[in-house]
Amino acid sequence: MTQAQLDPHLRMVRAVEPRTPQGCEECLQTGSPWVHLRLCLTCGHVGCCDSSPNRHARWHAGVLGHPIVQSFEPGENWRWCYVHENFT
Repeated sequence: MTQAQLDPHLRMVRAVEPRTPQGCEECLQTGSPWVHLRLCLTCGHVGCCDSSPNRHARWHAGVLGHPIVQSFEPGENWRWCYVHENFT
């Protein structure tokens, strides 16, 4: 079974460039803190994780329908699907 069969949202994964490589796009605009960063693998949005006060990565996934993110932390190489609440 392929990864795409396990999670059909993987079809939405693209080669992306981080839109704000220095931090969470929304937190940078508002001056809010974040804990960890996530990179949207559909459009390159950089958002803060669920441990952060504003949870912008999850918000982005829900509002825009971009469910697959990758950790944007140095040394981490994993992906997460917000729809299935599972690693991909």
